[in-house]
Amino acid sequence: MLDPLPFATYSFVMSITPGPNNMMLTASGATFGIRRTLPHMLGICVGCAIQLLAVCAGLGAIFHRWPQLQTVLRSVGAAYLVYLAWRILGAAQARAADSARPLTFLEAALFQFLNPKAWVMTLTAATLFLPRELGAVAADAYMVGVMALINLPCIAVWALFGSSLRTLLARSGSRLAFNVAMALALAATGVIMVL
Repeated sequence: MLDPLPFATYSFVMSITPGPNNMMLTASGATFGIRRTLPHMLGICVGCAIQLLAVCAGLGAIFHRWPQLQTVLRSVGAAYLVYLAWRILGAAQARAADSARPLTFLEAALFQFLNPKAWVMTLTAATLFLPRELGAVAADAYMVGVMALINLPCIAVWALFGSSLRTLLARSGSRLAFNVAMALALAATGVIMVL
């Protein structure tokens, strides 16, 4: 009998703890509100689901055979995090000009393939929890279903947290301090990834 509790617990811990996605969702929620952050959240869920399907289908074996590919992806991901940190830094000033925008669904989905935490999450999930006895299609559906069911509410917490700060961050000085803190945390994550 298949017990989903271990995989659900793992998905919860990986989804609720800080990482690039959750920092970006907090900043987006604070800057744009929950409604405009929703495509970003859905993009994360779909991107993680596609990544998990790819890993279950054998992408992990490719990384095992060519570990330098992971190094390249890690470096590109770190550079992208620094770029996103720069965007967050400029969000307070750009918001006044109404030119700032949250990440789109597609940008958030594609980011998962550069996000090291997402790779760790999906590679570990496929290695430890893939129920091969169900057959390929059912096992993949089970993995994606459990992860999506757990992931979306967890990342929503971070976006809601950011959104709840909007009133507090209404003053430009407070918003700038928040954006600087979020940008530094995101840039530090990128730097730590390549060290």
